Formats: sequence, structure tokens, C-alpha cells
Amino acid sequence: MTSFDLAAAKRDILDYCLRSMEYGLNFNTQGNISVRIPGEDDRFLITPTDLEYDKMTPEDIVVVDSESRLIEGPHEPSSEVTVHMAIYRRRPDVNAIVHTEPIYSNVWGVIGEPITGTLVNMVIYSKGDVPIMPFELSNNTAFGDHMCDTMGDLNAVVWANHGLLTVGENLRDAFKTSVAVESAAKVLLHARAVTDKPIVLEYDKLGITSAL
Repeated sequence: MTSFDLAAAKRDILDYCLRSMEYGLNFNTQGNISVRIPGEDDRFLITPTDLEYDKMTPEDIVVVDSESRLIEGPHEPSSEVTVHMAIYRRRPDVNAIVHTEPIYSNVWGVIGEPITGTLVNMVIYSKGDVPIMPFELSNNTAFGDHMCDTMGDLNAVVWANHGLLTVGENLRDAFKTSVAVESAAKVLLHARAVTDKPIVLEYDKLGITSAL
């Protein structure tokens, strides 16, 4: 069994943080990313609080336990660390979490309507329509539990008036889901400007589970 490379994992997290800015999914110090450390029952990597991504180094990524306590690192963890820990407790299939604040996904969060299956890859990655969680302040465990109730077994959920959260078996999958959801949200907005009955896909009827 290959041992886990902690330094490489920190570099990967920073790389995806920078990609989130490049793709227009995040701005300023918004959003956060975390990864479950394999082989450890109670250790997770997560981005620090209130630090711009373009000023961040891999060494700034911190290690926390499932109680959101700082174990290792020079900064306090993200202010939404308790939300991440709620997901890891509820979803043993999840090994990575990406929270972003993209414009088009947020449009549907403000409207309060789910992002329906306009694009096939979004449907496959998210495993269905992306639901909207009613607005709550997000820096507490109760929010995380309520969000998990809304998300269920899906891989994405929009926080009303706040942002998008996606999960995955690994960080690459979680990030790909964020990109796919935001793309579908944009297409859906344009489609709804033309018709109130756009053609949408349903996950259960696709018969496939891997991206095309």
C-alpha cells in the first residue's frame, strides 16, 4: 500500500484553490477545501481562515481532527470547518469537499430553485438535480447537519444566498463537480430566458454513472 504524501496533498489543495479563482468560482478569501487523510481515523486537511489563495503556500494548509480542533499548522482552520466535519461524519463515501461561491449557482440559490439537469456531466457528477438549502449562517455544526439533510446522497448542494458545496471520492472529482454544476447553472439561466420548459435530464434514467 502506498503511503500518503501529506506534502503532496497540501500542494494539490492549493492548486485547486488557485484553479477555483482562475475558473471564476471564488474571489477574495471566499470558499474552502478539505481532504480526509487516508489511514487516519480522525485527521483532515483544510484551508486556513481569512487568507487569500494567491498568498497561500502549501505549508499554510492545516490539519484538524473531527472535532474541528487544530492539530497542526500555522493558522486557524476555515471558519466553516465544522460544516466539513459534519459531512465527513455523515458521508463515509466522501474524501474531499470543495466550497465555492460561483455567480450562476448563486443565482439559483437566490431564486430558491434547484439546478436541474441541463448538462449530462453535471447530472452524472452530482447524481441528480442540485438542491437549494434555505439560508442559515454557515459557521456551525447545526448548519452542516441541516445541509447534509438537504444534500442527502447527492454530490452537490447550493447554500441560498451564499455558495455551492460539492463532495467527491477524491479532490479531483469534487472539483470537477463544482465546475460542472456552475456550467449547468449558467446554461439553465440562459435556457429559462427563452423557455420556461427547458429539456432536462434525470440521473436515474441515464443508465450511466461515469462522465462522457
